[in-house]
Amino acid sequence: MFDQCLSEPQHVQYRGGKLINPKFDHGLHGWNGFGGSKIEIRRSSSRNNFMVAYNRSGHNETISQKIFMDKGHYYTFSAWVRVSEGSETTVSAAIITKENTKRIIASGNAYPGCWTMLKGGFQPEFPLQTEVYFVCYNKTVDFWVDNVSLKEFNKTEWLEHQQRAIAQVRKRKIVLEMRDKLGKPIQGVKVNIKFTKPFFHIGCAVTETLMQYKKYQEWFLKKGFTATVFTNQMKWYWTESRRGIENYTTPDAMFQFFKSNGIEIRGHTVLWDKPKMNQYWLHDMTPKELLATAVRRIASVMARYSNDIFEWDVVNENMHFNFYEEKIGPQASGMFYHIAHVIDPNATLYLNEFNTLETPGDVYACPHKYINNWRGIRSYPGNENLTVGFGLQAHFKPIRPLMPYVRAVFDYLSETKMPIWLTEMDVEINPNQAVYLEEIMREAFSHPGVEGMIVWAAWRPGMNCTGLCLMDDNFNNTPIGDVVDKLMAEWRTPEQNGKTDSRGLYKFHGFLGDYTLTLFDPHSLNKVTRQIKITNKDPNPVLIPISI
Repeated sequence: MFDQCLSEPQHVQYRGGKLINPKFDHGLHGWNGFGGSKIEIRRSSSRNNFMVAYNRSGHNETISQKIFMDKGHYYTFSAWVRVSEGSETTVSAAIITKENTKRIIASGNAYPGCWTMLKGGFQPEFPLQTEVYFVCYNKTVDFWVDNVSLKEFNKTEWLEHQQRAIAQVRKRKIVLEMRDKLGKPIQGVKVNIKFTKPFFHIGCAVTETLMQYKKYQEWFLKKGFTATVFTNQMKWYWTESRRGIENYTTPDAMFQFFKSNGIEIRGHTVLWDKPKMNQYWLHDMTPKELLATAVRRIASVMARYSNDIFEWDVVNENMHFNFYEEKIGPQASGMFYHIAHVIDPNATLYLNEFNTLETPGDVYACPHKYINNWRGIRSYPGNENLTVGFGLQAHFKPIRPLMPYVRAVFDYLSETKMPIWLTEMDVEINPNQAVYLEEIMREAFSHPGVEGMIVWAAWRPGMNCTGLCLMDDNFNNTPIGDVVDKLMAEWRTPEQNGKTDSRGLYKFHGFLGDYTLTLFDPHSLNKVTRQIKITNKDPNPVLIPISI
């Protein structure tokens, strides 16, 4: 288990990949002390060799190995780490080039007394002679490492894995079985199958301008999105900018539009832990006043839309910020999630954070720390069995996203069996913006732990597409819009037409989702229309018995 601390490190992945002596069975061969560190091989009570950097005086005083990386190839990284004493310590894996350029490729926690896995990766844009090394941010402890792997994949291998995963995770073999009232199979039944709604959610963020432009509404519905989120209009500073005066006029109108058109809504956000995103009048409250006011806010917004919003971001960005924890106490978030569940027990509650997916260099939001935060929420009394999903904002910079790291984050978080969403997905403007967005969407869709994604591309007139824009002011597609349309079409089952065989069967492979079946028996002239839903809980193949 990636997210657990174990008494012994698990086996090396991919036999170490490109690394020499990944298990340290051959002493120091292939490895060097880095940053002036002293290194040696030690052996555990179970006779397992591991490497130790000791007498350290700097963060970078660890171990390293030189490696060549090919342009455009995907490098997945993993290692098991530990420290000699003390408490939880942040550690990273990094690469450094001959030009002294450094990039973090994985970050996590190391502990005394047990081993944890670092998992990440890198994707160079040009050939690199590099050195893989570690960073241990507590320079007073000995740093231990074992079973290190750096596995190389070319683009074809990477994409083939995605396609295999999509076929396994997002599709099913569907078998329609036609029988008459006596239970006998019917051959020659004409079958028409239309895919009406995908199970996997792809949505788009919107602003209040939706209610001002009919063409904006028509555009949204025509695209086939199944979910949405309001960028600001449900946030506390919008609905109660002045203390005690609530105004839900705008979110109410937006809510009714989407509800009447069958579009799922993510509630964003109930509370926000970023100090400057809280109204000025909240900052002057005593802890008791702030607690009572925050609880009133939770009840106000969640009860208003209870049972109609399917997911709520309850406390936004509570790893980077701690406005409520500082004023109320360290268990503030856990308490708020408990209250939120009581108010709207049918909704899935989410954490929502930036940089967990985007960059391995943000040690405040790395997957280890995100899971620790999740555990902290569930440790609050009454939350032990609470479903708390992982919201990954996915705001990517205008550089190539590290897809091996993205996959590693999905792997980590999915170990918890909790749902994962890309909640605010965008890529800053750059010449490869459309290419990078497609890479991110394909990786997310192919991973079994991810349940949906929201494109953060809300429209306002006159934007001139300075950010992520799906269309221009005339509602014509941009290249980004073309990418989203292409993927949404690719991930839908084409219309099926055919006839049942001699056993009364009609078989096809289709994506998870809702279907309308129209069946006509030319012998009896009976016609049946039926709706079916295929989900990830269904077996493969799925047998659908139908009497006609």
